[in-house]
Amino acid sequence: MTLAEILASLFPDGHAVSVADGLVSGDGPFGTGRLAVIGIDANTPLGVEGAARLSRHVLDVLRRGGGTPILVAIDSDSQRMSRRDELLGLNEYLAHLAKALLLADASGHPTVGLVYGHTAAGAFIATALATRVLVGLPGAHPSVMDLPSVARVTKLPLERLEAMAKDTPVFAPGLDNMVQTGAVQAVLDPGQPLGPQITALIDAMPESDTRDALGRSRAGRPVAQEIAAQVVRDASLA
Repeated sequence: MTLAEILASLFPDGHAVSVADGLVSGDGPFGTGRLAVIGIDANTPLGVEGAARLSRHVLDVLRRGGGTPILVAIDSDSQRMSRRDELLGLNEYLAHLAKALLLADASGHPTVGLVYGHTAAGAFIATALATRVLVGLPGAHPSVMDLPSVARVTKLPLERLEAMAKDTPVFAPGLDNMVQTGAVQAVLDPGQPLGPQITALIDAMPESDTRDALGRSRAGRPVAQEIAAQVVRDASLA
Protein backbone atom coordinates (compact mmCIF):
# COMPACT_ATOMS: atom_id res chain seq x y z
CA MET A 1 0.00 0.00 0.00
CA THR A 2 1.08 3.56 -0.64
CA LEU A 3 0.91 6.21 2.05
CA ALA A 4 -2.09 7.80 0.30
CA GLU A 5 -3.92 4.45 0.35
CA ILE A 6 -3.06 3.93 4.03
CA LEU A 7 -4.38 7.37 4.98
CA ALA A 8 -7.55 6.88 2.95
CA SER A 9 -8.15 3.55 4.69
CA LEU A 10 -7.45 5.02 8.13
CA PHE A 11 -9.46 8.20 7.62
CA PRO A 12 -12.34 7.63 5.18
CA ASP A 13 -13.87 10.97 6.18
CA GLY A 14 -10.69 12.94 5.46
CA HIS A 15 -7.61 13.95 7.41
CA ALA A 16 -5.02 16.66 7.97
CA VAL A 17 -1.90 14.59 7.32
CA SER A 18 0.67 16.01 4.92
CA VAL A 19 4.10 15.11 3.55
CA ALA A 20 6.95 17.61 3.22
CA ASP A 21 10.49 16.62 2.22
CA GLY A 22 9.58 12.99 2.78
CA LEU A 23 8.42 13.60 6.37
CA VAL A 24 4.85 12.77 7.40
CA SER A 25 2.89 14.69 10.04
CA GLY A 26 -0.67 15.56 10.95
CA ASP A 27 -3.76 13.85 12.32
CA GLY A 28 -7.24 12.68 11.52
CA PRO A 29 -10.51 11.67 13.20
CA PHE A 30 -10.24 8.38 15.02
CA GLY A 31 -13.04 6.94 17.10
CA THR A 32 -14.20 9.68 19.46
CA GLY A 33 -10.91 11.59 19.19
CA ARG A 34 -7.92 11.98 16.87
CA LEU A 35 -5.04 9.82 15.69
CA ALA A 36 -1.72 11.63 15.27
CA VAL A 37 0.45 10.43 12.42
CA ILE A 38 4.16 10.99 11.93
CA GLY A 39 6.57 9.14 9.70
CA ILE A 40 8.80 8.92 6.67
CA ASP A 41 7.68 8.34 3.09
CA ALA A 42 9.19 7.47 -0.31
CA ASN A 43 12.33 5.73 1.01
CA THR A 44 13.65 9.01 2.40
CA PRO A 45 16.84 8.88 4.51
CA LEU A 46 16.53 10.33 8.01
CA GLY A 47 18.97 13.13 8.80
CA VAL A 48 19.37 15.59 11.64
CA GLU A 49 16.71 18.01 10.38
CA GLY A 50 14.17 15.23 9.83
CA ALA A 51 14.78 13.66 13.23
CA ALA A 52 14.38 17.05 14.91
CA ARG A 53 11.15 17.80 13.03
CA LEU A 54 9.61 14.43 13.83
CA SER A 55 10.63 14.81 17.49
CA ARG A 56 8.91 18.19 17.60
CA HIS A 57 5.69 16.70 16.20
CA VAL A 58 5.74 13.97 18.85
CA LEU A 59 6.37 16.47 21.64
CA ASP A 60 3.60 18.74 20.32
CA VAL A 61 1.16 15.82 20.68
CA LEU A 62 2.47 15.23 24.18
CA ARG A 63 2.02 18.89 25.15
CA ARG A 64 -1.58 18.90 23.93
CA GLY A 65 -2.32 15.93 26.19
CA GLY A 66 -5.53 13.97 25.99
CA GLY A 67 -3.91 10.60 25.40
CA THR A 68 -3.95 10.97 21.61
CA PRO A 69 -2.47 7.80 20.08
CA ILE A 70 0.45 8.19 17.68
CA LEU A 71 0.91 6.14 14.51
CA VAL A 72 4.46 6.06 13.15
CA ALA A 73 4.26 5.14 9.44
CA ILE A 74 7.58 4.26 7.87
CA ASP A 75 8.92 3.82 4.35
CA SER A 76 12.48 5.07 4.74
CA ASP A 77 16.03 4.55 3.71
CA SER A 78 18.50 4.23 6.57
CA GLN A 79 19.82 7.23 8.47
CA ARG A 80 21.38 9.80 6.14
CA MET A 81 24.91 8.67 5.37
CA SER A 82 26.71 12.01 5.23
CA ARG A 83 29.78 13.38 6.96
CA ARG A 84 27.86 16.55 7.76
CA ASP A 85 25.11 14.71 9.63
CA GLU A 86 27.60 12.58 11.52
CA LEU A 87 29.58 15.67 12.58
CA LEU A 88 26.37 17.34 13.74
CA GLY A 89 25.66 14.37 16.02
CA LEU A 90 23.07 12.40 14.07
CA ASN A 91 23.17 9.62 16.66
CA GLU A 92 21.97 12.08 19.32
CA TYR A 93 19.15 13.35 17.10
CA LEU A 94 18.00 9.78 16.46
CA ALA A 95 18.20 9.00 20.17
CA HIS A 96 16.16 12.13 20.94
CA LEU A 97 13.44 10.99 18.53
CA ALA A 98 13.31 7.52 20.05
CA LYS A 99 13.15 8.98 23.57
CA ALA A 100 10.35 11.36 22.52
CA LEU A 101 8.29 8.38 21.35
CA LEU A 102 9.06 6.44 24.54
CA LEU A 103 8.10 9.47 26.64
CA ALA A 104 4.82 9.85 24.77
CA ASP A 105 4.00 6.20 25.33
CA ALA A 106 4.88 6.41 29.02
CA SER A 107 2.70 9.53 29.30
CA GLY A 108 -0.46 7.80 28.10
CA HIS A 109 -0.20 8.23 24.32
CA PRO A 110 -0.28 4.73 22.77
CA THR A 111 2.35 4.42 20.03
CA VAL A 112 1.97 2.08 17.06
CA GLY A 113 4.61 1.60 14.38
CA LEU A 114 3.52 0.70 10.85
CA VAL A 115 6.13 -0.39 8.30
CA TYR A 116 4.70 -0.23 4.78
CA GLY A 117 7.88 0.00 2.68
CA HIS A 118 11.60 -0.24 3.21
CA THR A 119 13.36 0.82 6.39
CA ALA A 120 16.75 0.07 7.87
CA ALA A 121 19.36 0.85 10.48
CA GLY A 122 19.10 3.97 12.62
CA ALA A 123 16.00 5.29 10.88
CA PHE A 124 14.19 2.03 11.69
CA ILE A 125 15.41 1.86 15.28
CA ALA A 126 14.56 5.49 16.11
CA THR A 127 11.04 5.36 14.67
CA ALA A 128 9.10 2.13 14.20
CA LEU A 129 11.10 0.07 16.71
CA ALA A 130 10.69 2.81 19.34
CA THR A 131 6.91 2.31 19.49
CA ARG A 132 5.05 0.07 21.95
CA VAL A 133 3.68 -2.15 19.17
CA LEU A 134 5.03 -2.57 15.64
CA VAL A 135 3.03 -3.99 12.74
CA GLY A 136 3.65 -4.28 9.01
CA LEU A 137 1.86 -4.42 5.70
CA PRO A 138 2.54 -7.06 3.03
CA GLY A 139 5.45 -6.01 0.86
CA ALA A 140 7.27 -4.14 3.62
CA HIS A 141 10.98 -4.86 3.98
CA PRO A 142 12.44 -3.81 7.33
CA SER A 143 15.99 -4.61 8.41
CA VAL A 144 18.27 -3.48 11.20
CA MET A 145 21.24 -4.04 8.87
CA ASP A 146 21.23 -5.50 5.37
CA LEU A 147 23.45 -8.48 4.69
CA PRO A 148 26.01 -6.66 2.49
CA SER A 149 26.56 -4.23 5.38
CA VAL A 150 26.83 -7.12 7.84
CA ALA A 151 29.42 -8.69 5.56
CA ARG A 152 31.50 -5.50 5.60
CA VAL A 153 31.32 -5.26 9.40
CA THR A 154 31.95 -8.93 10.21
CA LYS A 155 34.35 -9.62 7.31
CA LEU A 156 32.37 -12.79 6.60
CA PRO A 157 31.59 -13.72 2.98
CA LEU A 158 28.16 -12.54 1.84
CA GLU A 159 27.36 -16.03 0.56
CA ARG A 160 27.94 -17.49 4.03
CA LEU A 161 25.74 -14.84 5.63
CA GLU A 162 22.95 -15.50 3.12
CA ALA A 163 23.09 -19.20 3.97
CA MET A 164 23.01 -18.48 7.71
CA ALA A 165 20.07 -16.12 7.28
CA LYS A 166 17.93 -18.92 5.87
CA ASP A 167 18.01 -20.72 9.24
CA THR A 168 18.40 -17.85 11.72
CA PRO A 169 15.51 -15.34 11.72
CA VAL A 170 17.14 -13.04 14.26
CA PHE A 171 20.00 -12.60 11.85
CA ALA A 172 18.02 -12.05 8.66
CA PRO A 173 16.26 -8.98 7.20
CA GLY A 174 12.69 -8.95 5.91
CA LEU A 175 9.15 -8.77 7.27
CA ASP A 176 8.66 -12.51 7.82
CA ASN A 177 11.84 -12.75 9.88
CA MET A 178 10.88 -9.69 11.92
CA VAL A 179 7.54 -11.33 12.69
CA GLN A 180 9.21 -14.56 13.76
CA THR A 181 11.61 -12.77 16.10
CA GLY A 182 8.70 -10.87 17.67
CA ALA A 183 9.89 -7.43 16.54
CA VAL A 184 6.77 -7.14 14.38
CA GLN A 185 3.67 -8.20 16.27
CA ALA A 186 1.40 -8.77 13.28
CA VAL A 187 0.89 -8.17 9.57
CA LEU A 188 -2.23 -6.14 8.83
CA ASP A 189 -4.76 -7.03 6.15
CA PRO A 190 -4.70 -4.35 3.42
CA GLY A 191 -7.99 -5.68 2.07
CA GLN A 192 -9.81 -4.52 5.21
CA PRO A 193 -10.13 -0.98 6.64
CA LEU A 194 -7.02 -0.16 8.64
CA GLY A 195 -8.80 1.98 11.23
CA PRO A 196 -10.48 -0.92 13.06
CA GLN A 197 -7.26 -2.94 12.90
CA ILE A 198 -5.27 -0.12 14.52
CA THR A 199 -8.05 0.36 17.08
CA ALA A 200 -7.87 -3.33 18.00
CA LEU A 201 -4.11 -3.07 18.46
CA ILE A 202 -4.47 -0.09 20.77
CA ASP A 203 -7.26 -1.73 22.77
CA ALA A 204 -5.16 -4.88 23.27
CA MET A 205 -1.86 -3.05 23.82
CA PRO A 206 0.27 -4.78 26.47
CA GLU A 207 1.40 -2.86 29.52
CA SER A 208 5.03 -3.74 28.86
CA ASP A 209 7.25 -4.73 25.96
CA THR A 210 6.40 -8.32 24.98
CA ARG A 211 8.67 -8.69 21.96
CA ASP A 212 11.06 -11.08 23.67
CA ALA A 213 8.13 -13.32 24.70
CA LEU A 214 6.74 -13.24 21.16
CA GLY A 215 10.14 -14.16 19.76
CA ARG A 216 10.34 -17.12 22.10
CA SER A 217 6.82 -18.35 21.32
CA ARG A 218 7.48 -18.07 17.57
CA ALA A 219 10.88 -19.81 17.82
CA GLY A 220 12.60 -16.80 16.33
CA ARG A 221 14.48 -15.75 19.48
CA PRO A 222 14.34 -18.80 21.75
CA VAL A 223 16.71 -17.55 24.48
CA ALA A 224 16.40 -13.74 24.44
CA GLN A 225 13.62 -13.60 27.04
CA GLU A 226 15.51 -15.68 29.59
CA ILE A 227 18.76 -13.79 29.03
CA ALA A 228 16.99 -10.45 29.54
CA ALA A 229 15.34 -11.76 32.70
CA GLN A 230 18.72 -12.97 34.00
CA VAL A 231 20.24 -9.54 33.38
CA VAL A 232 17.42 -7.94 35.40
CA ARG A 233 17.89 -10.45 38.23
CA ASP A 234 21.64 -9.89 38.32
CA ALA A 235 21.21 -6.12 38.24
CA SER A 236 18.86 -6.25 41.21
CA LEU A 237 21.53 -8.06 43.23
CA ALA A 238 24.31 -5.63 42.34
